Amino acid sequence: MKEPAARTIGVKQLPIEALEPNPHNPRMLFDKLPLESLKDSIKRVGILVPLTVFRDSKRGCHVILDGQRRWMCAKELGLTKVPVNEVEEPSLVQNIVTMFQIHKLREDWELMPTALKLELLIKKTGDSNNKSLAALTGLDEAVVVRCKKLLSYEKKYQEMMLDPDPEKRTKADFFIELHPVRHDRNVSRFEWFKPVRFTDQMIAKMEAKGLKAVTDFRLVKQHINNAVKAGHTDVISNRLKAFADDPKATVETLAVDAAESHKLAREVTKDVIRLLGQLDEIDVELMYGEKEMWDSMEMLMERIRTILRKADRRLRQ
Repeated sequence: MKEPAARTIGVKQLPIEALEPNPHNPRMLFDKLPLESLKDSIKRVGILVPLTVFRDSKRGCHVILDGQRRWMCAKELGLTKVPVNEVEEPSLVQNIVTMFQIHKLREDWELMPTALKLELLIKKTGDSNNKSLAALTGLDEAVVVRCKKLLSYEKKYQEMMLDPDPEKRTKADFFIELHPVRHDRNVSRFEWFKPVRFTDQMIAKMEAKGLKAVTDFRLVKQHINNAVKAGHTDVISNRLKAFADDPKATVETLAVDAAESHKLAREVTKDVIRLLGQLDEIDVELMYGEKEMWDSMEMLMERIRTILRKADRRLRQ
């Protein structure tokens, strides 16, 4: 599945008007503040790192693989030429994959544009396996999963995440955190539940401060799970409907019978804090031969990773 990267042709100067943005750039949103900082740098010292481009044989222009922000700033500054590193024209799959691998996923990227390019890559390769896509693009597998969650939403919500104005743009994290509730198998069976209407209600609730943070959706899911497990499915259905209908209703209104879950959560928290204190006291050199202890710690680490993945918590590298 993995295609070889495009071959380098050479470095040269090209007229700025001879370049075109790459339509398959996973980064579609360029906020003003970071661009101003880059523009100031180019004004002072010029473009130190050449743009990576290829010649489009059909259109006769050069397309940017890496350096669109530098190109945009150079245009605004009135530069007539920019340094480029030209590479051989890639195939469509090579183009998309190269864009991912050049840029990876920088922290200031919005996730929705990346998801759209991942969707195109899936269509072109016919491969939707998370591990394969992660290996092909260089994205973390967890990022691939998050992108797929965004692709499950209707077009109007995707467009909300693509608003060019960062003040009006809805963050991808909102929809990612909502996803487990919206796709809960019990919720989907509630007679009143309609995914689009429910999503609109949650957006309104966020604006009305009925939700304090997007992570409140984790508590919503927990209340649903607790109620269903206790045999109170009808009760949580009614409470969730009332919660959705009232923009100012808080998560606490969903509580049914979560005492046992809260008790266990408190106990685990205390145990983890105590264990962290014990780990801080370990002198590795003095306990180097304590095989049973090291084996048990490895087992614990794997168990924790498994639980965190089930809870859709991103693991820190």
